Amino acid sequence: MQDSQLLRYSRQILLPQVDIAGQQRLLAARVLVIGAGGLGCPAALYLAAAGVGTLVLADDDHVELSNLQRQIAHGEADIDQPKARSLASSVSAINPDTEVIALSERLQGEALAEQVAASDVVLDCTDRFSSRFPINAACVAAGTPLVSGAAIRFSGQLAVFDRREADAPCYGCLYSPEEQGDEELTCAESGVIAPLVGIIGAFQALEALKLISGAGHVHRGLATFDGLTGEWRRMGLKRDPACPVCRRST
Repeated sequence: MQDSQLLRYSRQILLPQVDIAGQQRLLAARVLVIGAGGLGCPAALYLAAAGVGTLVLADDDHVELSNLQRQIAHGEADIDQPKARSLASSVSAINPDTEVIALSERLQGEALAEQVAASDVVLDCTDRFSSRFPINAACVAAGTPLVSGAAIRFSGQLAVFDRREADAPCYGCLYSPEEQGDEELTCAESGVIAPLVGIIGAFQALEALKLISGAGHVHRGLATFDGLTGEWRRMGLKRDPACPVCRRST
């Protein structure tokens, strides 16, 4: 580790749970962030600031004026630009040592499988079931930990699915494809308070950093946040033996 890196990450290296060994693991890590919107922006910025070596940012959307209320990595000058490239520019401004790969496409099929398999951790920062189910399936197939976040109105949700652990559930154990009736429940239709996506996105980054560095204990179960009361609720999750996704991986 270079002297400049020792200085840049000194506040993390001081933490006994991280130390130099944990920081070196972060510098060597590759993280895939799918979605460069409200959740992906804070998550990617914190991951880069913390020293993750390679960030792959995937999003097929473009920046719109209505995004700027909550998607903090984008500005007015970025309107009509691909979100992945806009976020990549903000990430590089924070930490030019982080290698950033911007994919202005919707990852699916073989491309999704390849990117997931090449990553140490995947962050699902999307807002639709039609994206979340394939991401989960790819993570289960590759054995890559998945950090899932969601935010709508004043409500947030966080879960970590790490199929490397025995009897760990996957996203498919929590939701089934039949529940895709909520497909239209997005910020565009239902609204969202600005800081909520920052809270959830930052928590996603924290869990990813813990998974990589080995610090502390990774979040278990499903956590929901009520922004109107400021209260977190935590529920245990068990693997569903009838899950059509992870039962095939055993």
